Amino acid sequence: MRGVVGELGKARPDDVTILDTEASIEHMTRGTVRTSDAVLLVTEPYFRSLETTGRLAPLAQELGIPHVWAVANKVRTSTDEAAVREYCQRHGIELLAVVPFDPRVAEADNAGRAVLDHAPDAPAVLAARALAQTLERRLSGQNGAGAPRNGDTA
Repeated sequence: MRGVVGELGKARPDDVTILDTEASIEHMTRGTVRTSDAVLLVTEPYFRSLETTGRLAPLAQELGIPHVWAVANKVRTSTDEAAVREYCQRHGIELLAVVPFDPRVAEADNAGRAVLDHAPDAPAVLAARALAQTLERRLSGQNGAGAPRNGDTA
């Protein structure tokens, strides 16, 4: 995997690659994502998920990844959101976005369709679109080419 990601980093500077990896520290400990400009640590408002985020953030920073952000996912209540915000603040991890729990995601999955096609106005889809816009703003122009370098992960 590291070789594939490294080769992607040699592509055109205006290319963007999003890599969705399993929830594991393996990609950090093996350095698979070391050529990334940004890592999004998707976390849920539960202890084990937050603790994994807390272990991954320093590993990503040790690899020299310039941008390490958290994204709260499946947030059901303001208490959930507050718990994620507090954890991230306490661990020095910027929370970039909050994606609400959305039953339409499961509906789309059960229908065998992408949620974007099944329910383009679903709250989770709207939050993901807002996240994409935020990433574009935060990362644009950082390499002098107007876009992040290839190998970016999310």
